[in-house]
Amino acid sequence: MADVGTGEMAASAAGEPTGFREVTFRSNDGLKLFARDYGDPLAPNMPVVCLPGLTRTSRDFHDLAMHLATDRERPRRVLALDYRGRGRSDDDRNVDNYNPLTEMNDVVDGMSALGIPRAVIIGTSRGGIIAMIMGVARPAMLAGLVLNDIGPMIEARGLARIKTYVGRMPAPDTWDDAVMLLRRLHGAQFTALAHHDWEAWARLTWRDEGGVPKGDYDPALATTLDGIEFDKPVPNLWNEFRALPPGLPLLVIRGENSDLLTPATVEAMAEARPGMTSLVVEGEGHAPLLRGPLLARIGEFVATIDKSG
Repeated sequence: MADVGTGEMAASAAGEPTGFREVTFRSNDGLKLFARDYGDPLAPNMPVVCLPGLTRTSRDFHDLAMHLATDRERPRRVLALDYRGRGRSDDDRNVDNYNPLTEMNDVVDGMSALGIPRAVIIGTSRGGIIAMIMGVARPAMLAGLVLNDIGPMIEARGLARIKTYVGRMPAPDTWDDAVMLLRRLHGAQFTALAHHDWEAWARLTWRDEGGVPKGDYDPALATTLDGIEFDKPVPNLWNEFRALPPGLPLLVIRGENSDLLTPATVEAMAEARPGMTSLVVEGEGHAPLLRGPLLARIGEFVATIDKSG
């Protein structure tokens, strides 16, 4: 059941409107899950649902959600979710529930509770995996799909790198420390970022608690990577990818320096789905930040789905 409160726009600490409503709903097993709800719920254009990466939150989609929700010609509703154990959603005492299938069911519950029967799904990394599973389990709910630096084949070296820091990063004492930590972890892949970009990314990665950066996901998520044997082929989702609804509009975004999604995999995806569109974000890795010119490219893709009905 949705718990929308008063339906008022959330406000910043300074009292400025943030442009979204704070909403919650209950999962089938009773957890209270959080989402940001942008735009007019009655907007006539196709809604968008945004799904973040493994340890990420709805904050990652703020710029994109505002861009889509406030478009003068095609405004639309945008929902960005925090999975269980991330952001402002409840942690799960059973770490086995931190898996894409359970999280996919949470997404379905949230869309149903909040009155979104069908939407364009934008999935970053883990969110794209959830979206591909959703395309098989609930195909009627997908009007289109954007995969941000994720595909049916996931590179083991990329997963191994992620395992080195998920649940293992030292806690930064200040926001300057947070920026330095991010640059140490991701600087080799994100060569195009300026200092203000790193500062903005830090604010997306940690929550602000009294002026101090704090972790924003359940550290138990690290255990979900324990069973992966990096010296063996990583299980793939080719069957799920090929089973996506015929004709489903599909945009694949790849970071130029990504170690999780290779050019060869993108090429194979295009062969499997000839109508697929793809683009490369120069100077960025896994996963490209949703900002700048990328906002317009995604907006154009989503608009084509409105026009096609």
